[in-house]
Amino acid sequence: MTITTEAPFIFHQGTRPLLISMPHVGTHVPPAIATRLTPEGREVHDTDWHLGRLYDFAKAMGASILMATHSRYVVDLNRPPDGASLYPGQSVTGLCPVDTFNDTPLYADGNGPDEAEIAARREAVWRPYHDQLAAELARIKARHGIAMLWDAHSIRSVVPRFFEGKLPDFNLGTADGASCDLVLAQQLLAIAQASLGYTAVLNGRFKGGHITRHYGQPAHNVHAVQLEMTQCSYMQEHMPFDYLPDVAERVQPTLQALLQTVLAFAERRDH
Repeated sequence: MTITTEAPFIFHQGTRPLLISMPHVGTHVPPAIATRLTPEGREVHDTDWHLGRLYDFAKAMGASILMATHSRYVVDLNRPPDGASLYPGQSVTGLCPVDTFNDTPLYADGNGPDEAEIAARREAVWRPYHDQLAAELARIKARHGIAMLWDAHSIRSVVPRFFEGKLPDFNLGTADGASCDLVLAQQLLAIAQASLGYTAVLNGRFKGGHITRHYGQPAHNVHAVQLEMTQCSYMQEHMPFDYLPDVAERVQPTLQALLQTVLAFAERRDH
């Protein structure tokens, strides 16, 4: 079963001990899948739009950057390969979603992918992304003695399916402290909370998905942090989902400060 002819990721290798992962920026839906989706599904509303542009300063900082190319509607790179729920008892979308964040069906006929198709999507898109992610973390750790993983996300600030009211602007997740040094996590929270005009929380509604939880191993010198940002902090939250440069420029200094703090932590411990 040929799922896609497109490369599953775009990768830039940096020089410092930081990898930025962007698993939900992809917008590509292979034609054979797109024809089965609803009109809303083909518009891939639940994309983490424009994060590459928002983090355009990161290459100059020396970070490695791994960006998905395929939509999360094809396969969600931040879910476990077996599709197990990350938040048991709460509403979530799956490894190969069948509904949108608005809780509307993705497939026009109501029939999502069967197990064979899910397995094929996982092998074609999910597996290569994670192989690259793991390989780059291993390279960074071998070179520097420590590796830092920043999993970058964004979401509409109001999504009733997942949370009540408006989400804080900076949602830092460290799997309740399991994926990252506790002192560093508190430093990051303090930076985000001090950013005028924005709100911040640590391990609130978003504690970190599969990537943060699986790869973050502080005892082995791999520290992982997820940042889920509100899209209103830098873009239009609804169609046509435009990037808003003037709005984005106000939040970018805080993002830079967060990443500089992560790098400073790593390089104090660089072997």
